[in-house]
Amino acid sequence: MTQINPSILSADFANLEAELQRIGSADAVHVDVMDNHFVPNLTLGLPVVQRIREVTPLPLDIHLMIEDPDRWAPQYAEAGAASVTFHAEAATAPVKLARELRDAGARAAMALRPATPVEPYLDMLAELDMLLVMTVEPGFGGQSFLDLTLPKIRRAADAIRGGGLPLVIQVDGGITAETIERAADAGATVFVAGSSVYGADDAAAAIAALRTAASR
Repeated sequence: MTQINPSILSADFANLEAELQRIGSADAVHVDVMDNHFVPNLTLGLPVVQRIREVTPLPLDIHLMIEDPDRWAPQYAEAGAASVTFHAEAATAPVKLARELRDAGARAAMALRPATPVEPYLDMLAELDMLLVMTVEPGFGGQSFLDLTLPKIRRAADAIRGGGLPLVIQVDGGITAETIERAADAGATVFVAGSSVYGADDAAAAIAALRTAASR
């Protein structure tokens, strides 16, 4: 089942509650948490996420682009996030962390940067509810989709099907009505879209167009 999770990285942060209302037809709100260490950008943190939880009925899909997610990620689950994604490149004990997130009531997800292979992590897929394959280098919105990530999405999808696992594949970066078709064909079912949704005059229409394109 296709899911569209707009990223508020492309929203107007000065009018965030109104921006959240614009995406009421989405499946979840994708919240990018960056610490200016793991990636060269600084966004928001736990207090803002807690406030977002209070003003939108949509589930929160938290993407932690931070150092030391082993310490911080469980707090986002405890704050009411539906899903918490940590980066494989930053986690010290990813299996332990995934279990802690599930114990705290959130879906556990792990992200891979474009150049990070999926093969070293195949044995731990059963510990996850979602695998995020970054289709741009994490840190900034508005980048172009990297087609070189498509074979990795396919390999991950093959491993998930082969193991009969229930987890889904999410993609994040450069998702438009055109690139979403290629990502869906490769095996992704959850799509993060920032500028293609928030850059549109009608965010609901943009979300609907993405759903239609993915279903092709």
